[in-house]
Amino acid sequence: MPSDEPLTDNEIDDALADLDGWSHADDKLHKTYEFSDFREAVSFIVRLSFYAEEMMHHPELENVYNTVSVALTTHDAGGKVTGMDVELASQIEDLA
Repeated sequence: MPSDEPLTDNEIDDALADLDGWSHADDKLHKTYEFSDFREAVSFIVRLSFYAEEMMHHPELENVYNTVSVALTTHDAGGKVTGMDVELASQIEDLA
């Protein structure tokens, strides 16, 4: 399982190079996805939830009609970005 130790800014930048469209701000990894309609957006959230639950690492989600905004941070690491966030972001990318 990925580490829950906070990553350095350089480590985060390196990880983001492999995560298209993701950004780092306010000690979180962020990305917004756009889908064709509400049903597709909610379906994405449900599929994402299986990965999150398996990892016991839960994202911050916001859904407005056909968009889903995802924010990842590790609360057990003081609200910092860790390897767990990078791993979950990678899993989410595989879904999108």
